[in-house]
Amino acid sequence: MTQVRIESFTMSLDGYGAGRNQDIDHPMGMGGRDLHQWALPTRTFQRVLLGADGGTTGVDEDFAARGFRNVGAWILGRNMFGPIRGPWSDMRWKGWWGDNPPYHVPVFVLTHYPRPPIAMEGGTVFHFVAGGIHEALERAREAAGAMDVRIGGGVDVVRQYLRAGLIDEMHLAVAPVLLGGGERLLEGMDLPALGYECTQFTASGKAMHVVLRRRSN
Repeated sequence: MTQVRIESFTMSLDGYGAGRNQDIDHPMGMGGRDLHQWALPTRTFQRVLLGADGGTTGVDEDFAARGFRNVGAWILGRNMFGPIRGPWSDMRWKGWWGDNPPYHVPVFVLTHYPRPPIAMEGGTVFHFVAGGIHEALERAREAAGAMDVRIGGGVDVVRQYLRAGLIDEMHLAVAPVLLGGGERLLEGMDLPALGYECTQFTASGKAMHVVLRRRSN
């Protein structure tokens, strides 16, 4: 059965999933890159993002690798696709990742401004969904078939799917970083009331890994 998952979503010790002042030079906000120092050196991220051999192994690699297993479609917020706000003024922009993005499956981008799909190298196709989170999930489930749907973020998109009770499992990495401002991931969230419980808790030298799962009714 298709599961809806959040994987490798990192937040700071003070609860921020992205820093202040996100822009083209700071796509994760000021200090946001520091959140991901546990993930970037891993074998999985070196291969997926850089096409490189090698990389670290161990706890961090185990969690990085699991995030790409059995994923048949992704859902992203518009900020995860690019820095452009409002109507699509520059159709040349095709995402942060260049010609061969790391997804390799259909990706559904939430937006208020429709845009034709964009087919990229490696099997990634960006679809732009103006009908909200439920439409995006319905289309992603259909595209994924028997595989899972991964919610890639950003913070607001994760919060919307959590509040709606649509996330089956969530892997959070808590980095030893203080951002002091930005977008808080879990502020105001009553996760127990939403049915979530901690099923795994593991620390590495660079992050604390927590897996939350929604109880079956």
